[in-house]
Amino acid sequence: MTDNPTTTPVSRMPDPGAYVPELADISAALFRATGNRSVPRATMSLVHLRAGQIVGNTYLTVLNTGFLRKAGVTEERITSVASWQDSPYFDPAERAALALVEAVLQPAAPGAERVTDELYAQAARHYDEKALATLTIAIGQIGFFIALAVIGKPQPVESLAARQWD
Repeated sequence: MTDNPTTTPVSRMPDPGAYVPELADISAALFRATGNRSVPRATMSLVHLRAGQIVGNTYLTVLNTGFLRKAGVTEERITSVASWQDSPYFDPAERAALALVEAVLQPAAPGAERVTDELYAQAARHYDEKALATLTIAIGQIGFFIALAVIGKPQPVESLAARQWD
């Protein structure tokens, strides 16, 4: 058998859900908590894509790129997530969400807060209390899945229905 990236197993571990069945309940609860429509699903996928880029994880970047394509998001928007600060393709609310995920996942300067009062106020200008709570949970949700993706190294897939674990 030749090495073909689409058929060569790459997962470091077997499906953790096979050993910790509660994972399905946790995952479902997180998706329910963020699926209340107070924040557009595309915005959450943009945030999750940026998180995958920040931590350098192919699984998360491929998965969230697939979600965005399926939702009809343009290639220009998808490919410019990595450079969102100077991209013309994002509205102020999306920029605030992307700034929040960066602040949470990237180290702050010594002695500085990750999420400043100014950044929080910027996000609060674009999201009501329910939406801001939902966005915060969505950033926590991707943090939860970052550990599984970075440690377990599931196969890159564009849909959660695809086989991810060897």
